[in-house]
Amino acid sequence: MNLHRFAFVSVVLSGVAALAACGSTSSPELRASQPVIHVSSARPASDISSCLQRMIPSAQTRRDQGSTELLVGSNAWLVTLTPSAYGSIVKVQQSSSDDGGVPEPELRFDIARCTT
Repeated sequence: MNLHRFAFVSVVLSGVAALAACGSTSSPELRASQPVIHVSSARPASDISSCLQRMIPSAQTRRDQGSTELLVGSNAWLVTLTPSAYGSIVKVQQSSSDDGGVPEPELRFDIARCTT
């Protein structure tokens, strides 16, 4: 379990390119972006979703073909929670727009807190 946590923390702390231009990104464009975080968690997707909704009250939640999506900020972040045989797969994608909403370090902390 310690190795899993170490790997997760390594992924969470990995560097990411800075947010660029202002504006709004469409959901399909956001879904097509490279994941900033892509980890597995032993926790069920429903538990992670509930935790993230408590940590980030502004997150909008929707179900999509067995997965749960949380849109954070004005299309700034897309968190996709997919059930797996061992818990959940968590994928976080970032738009190129900076809406001044949830900063990246805060989102990374919330993801780490809710998936461990």
